[in-house]
Amino acid sequence: MSESLATVSYIGAIILFILSLGGLSNPESSRRGNLYGMIGMTIAVLATVFGPRVSMAGIPWIIGAMVVGGSIGLYAARKVQMTQMPELVAMMHSLVGLAACLVGFANYIDPIAALNLSSAEKAIHEIEVYLGILIGAVTFAGSLIAFGKLSGKIGGKPLLLPGRHFLNLIGLLVVIVFGWQFLHAETISAGMFALTVMTVIALLFGMHMVLAIGGADMPVVVSMLNSYSGWAAAATGFMLNNDLLIVTGALVGSSGAILSYIMCRAMNRNFISVIAGGFGSGGGKPAQKAEGDAQPAGEVVAISAADTAELLREAKSVIIVPGYGMAVAQAQHTVFEITQVLREKGVNVRFGIHPVAGRMPGHMNVLLAEAKVPYDIVMEMDEINADFPDTDVAIVIGANDIVNPAAQEVPDSPIAGMPVLEVWKAKTSIMMKRSMATGYAGVDNPLFYKENNRMLFGDAKKMLDEVLTALKA
Repeated sequence: MSESLATVSYIGAIILFILSLGGLSNPESSRRGNLYGMIGMTIAVLATVFGPRVSMAGIPWIIGAMVVGGSIGLYAARKVQMTQMPELVAMMHSLVGLAACLVGFANYIDPIAALNLSSAEKAIHEIEVYLGILIGAVTFAGSLIAFGKLSGKIGGKPLLLPGRHFLNLIGLLVVIVFGWQFLHAETISAGMFALTVMTVIALLFGMHMVLAIGGADMPVVVSMLNSYSGWAAAATGFMLNNDLLIVTGALVGSSGAILSYIMCRAMNRNFISVIAGGFGSGGGKPAQKAEGDAQPAGEVVAISAADTAELLREAKSVIIVPGYGMAVAQAQHTVFEITQVLREKGVNVRFGIHPVAGRMPGHMNVLLAEAKVPYDIVMEMDEINADFPDTDVAIVIGANDIVNPAAQEVPDSPIAGMPVLEVWKAKTSIMMKRSMATGYAGVDNPLFYKENNRMLFGDAKKMLDEVLTALKA
């Protein structure tokens, strides 16, 4: 493939990537957006493999690597359940970071990479290598810790080391000092020492950064790591002098950063405070009847599946709020069947989606789309919050923190000020949970004790199957 044809192919791929991002901004066009992205990536890979910069001798190795990697990706896509999608995304981010690190080291020791470069060009190239490995190492380590937290292998409670900000500052200063040494290294071995020290510090910083972030902020962490992986890809593009990688990485990095900002606004959180950690440390206080009274305000009223079905049958308006518990129980298909039955009876059924419900951005939207729930009845929090006072039944399926009235009623709560779905304003709210345990943020929920709230205890799938059977009867 000629240089000009490869360039034209890259431009076409970039246009398709932009169209893909545009398509993913709306559920109804997301399938088309994914298709654009796949076509663009296919064109980009073919233009790179068969372009003028790859020798014929290297093509068999590249094709072999693509077959191995593609097989692993295909197996993962087919076997990984929807509940495991957040940790799969985190793992994919880690691979991007690892690739940036490996390319950086390989590029530095490659004698051809710096051949015929002036002193200024050589300095710029080394800065690209240093920053690329730095971003890649932080992304790699942080994504691995995020994977551990999302999969339950690492607890959601933040690890808050004494003087953690001071430790981060020292690490930054050491990285700068060794960066200076790296740029002035006279030999590759001397530069490798500085590069290795920086990489170790970057790995430790990536681990520490995500370990210090509480469970309730994990959706923001996933989008933040998505942004980091984009910048790591862009840095790799600079190291390889590949314009497509630079543009694609910038698209991913900027869109991930914007998404992180939007999600922080949805949680009434400052992005810097998310990075600083501390949210979800279990510092929430239980609902109380009066100042100094340790007893909960009100009583917990349990309800059966049959009574839940009766309330739904008599309702004219129902809002369903899905959460991670619905994902774990794989109950979305039963939820759709219940929705169909109620709509056939003339009940106005809608879904209320919080921006950070689940463990990654859009987690609940993906699950509901998988169950073929119509897009037009899936509403964002800002669209539906004002409708709860006119709603007969609000049913919460496995969510906790996103419907916690402590965000509005308890000024010193860790989630104070966080926008939540105001389900307690409905005539009756039904909370589906396995137990009275706190949510992922570790904050107690006063909703359990509201007079108009009922608790439907048990596995979400099992309970909803019983509700569906009772509705059909």
